Amino acid sequence: MLGHIGVNVRDLVQAKAYYDGLMPLLGFEPYIAAADQFAYRPISSEPGTSLFFYPALEEAPYSRHRPGLQHLAFMVESRAAVHAVHAKAQELGSEVVHPPRLFPQYRPYYYATFWLDSEGFMLEAVCLREEEST
Repeated sequence: MLGHIGVNVRDLVQAKAYYDGLMPLLGFEPYIAAADQFAYRPISSEPGTSLFFYPALEEAPYSRHRPGLQHLAFMVESRAAVHAVHAKAQELGSEVVHPPRLFPQYRPYYYATFWLDSEGFMLEAVCLREEEST
């Protein structure tokens, strides 16, 4: 299991405002909030990977198509949770790459949505449970 992931962002304040509204829907709570970083951990200190954000020290455009971070996928408990995250991403002004739907080419019952955050990072909320279509 990964202990934590560190992500550099161009605007730490903007990124924190974005993720503070999103991470509770993905099962994360604030962990660290400092002038030079912020982080989230699984709610109630459940086992899992923490996510840290740092200010980028070099100016460069980001692309998920170049070497480096392609996307981050967050496991959620239900298809309803996928829809809730999708609605929040839209509320935050995110560009939706794929609205909630089945992706059977990945595996049976793979139900997900993909969107771009304020930095252009692609994020995904995925549920792997068999449920009625929503």
